[in-house]
Amino acid sequence: MSNPVLHAFFLGRAFAEVLSEKVEESLTEALSELGKFDAEQRENLRQFIEEVQLRAEREATQGNATTTTTTTTADNGSSVDLQETIDDLRAEIARLKAELKNYRNTKA
Repeated sequence: MSNPVLHAFFLGRAFAEVLSEKVEESLTEALSELGKFDAEQRENLRQFIEEVQLRAEREATQGNATTTTTTTTADNGSSVDLQETIDDLRAEIARLKAELKNYRNTKA
């Protein structure tokens, strides 16, 4: 390669190819990590929801045993507290569903 222009052309072309490969590798790695992160977050959210549901079922089971006591003692307002708790839980579930829907829409 005695011609410096020709040498510069091939050098520039090799530089562009190597740079393109490195950018492609970096982008692929970044997207892979993003996919892993997304999958981990979805799994964490699934586990969280499962734990909440298990606790709610456990408390509901325990609550069924005490419901008769609670409703019979309505004089002191225990029944009202139970209904308020149920309403609060329903509101919280609705809020979580809205956040989950928003999260899924932003990831789509």
